[in-house]
Amino acid sequence: MTWSILARDEQGQFGMAIASRFFAVGSLCVHSRRGVGALSTQALMNPLYGPAGLDLLSQGLNPAGVIATLIAGDEGREQRQVHILPHTGAAAAHTGTECIDWCGHLSREGLSVAGNMLAGPEVLEATADTYLSMQGHPMAERLLAAMEAGEAAGGDKRGKQAAALKIQHHEDYLQLDLRVDDHPDPLAELRRLYEVSLERFQPFLTCLPGRGRPSGITQRAEIEATIETFHAKRAQK
Repeated sequence: MTWSILARDEQGQFGMAIASRFFAVGSLCVHSRRGVGALSTQALMNPLYGPAGLDLLSQGLNPAGVIATLIAGDEGREQRQVHILPHTGAAAAHTGTECIDWCGHLSREGLSVAGNMLAGPEVLEATADTYLSMQGHPMAERLLAAMEAGEAAGGDKRGKQAAALKIQHHEDYLQLDLRVDDHPDPLAELRRLYEVSLERFQPFLTCLPGRGRPSGITQRAEIEATIETFHAKRAQK
């Protein structure tokens, strides 16, 4: 019912994007944790995989071992699809034998893409190839373009309904968390929301309390100056 992309960069940032002909697909499928990794549970999703998988990953178990542990006690494992991208090292995935075609997974350095009920393998290939072709661009923009390419290649063979984009960087909270739960063109709406987030939301988040600055920026003039600097830097690119 879904395809998703998990990505990481050299700074330890994780990005996740997902789309499906299923309501609110971003609510229970994709999970991440700072310094640990990212995971997506899909097909007949098991939302318990998210917290449990990231706990196991944080304890030092490799992604293949995490997946083996998650599915071992799950009677529905042959209807599940799950893929994991760790903070370092290679991705791993499981696509159960009862997942609906086309279904499968591919991985590259710092990248994992998986899907089921798709038009064909070209959906994943277009998603991965587009992401990798956009080095130097912000991760969120690479993910959006990658998902748009996957949709252009056929996407979910049932149609469109929901999409989500999430970025996890150096804080325990998400740097960006955008969801389109029900829309005739969810990826286009997701891109629109991303553009709106650039106006004030994204630069404002850099002023919030964080691990290196427990109180954040509290002076309104300094917040406004931070937002202005953010836009000045974007204008120079």
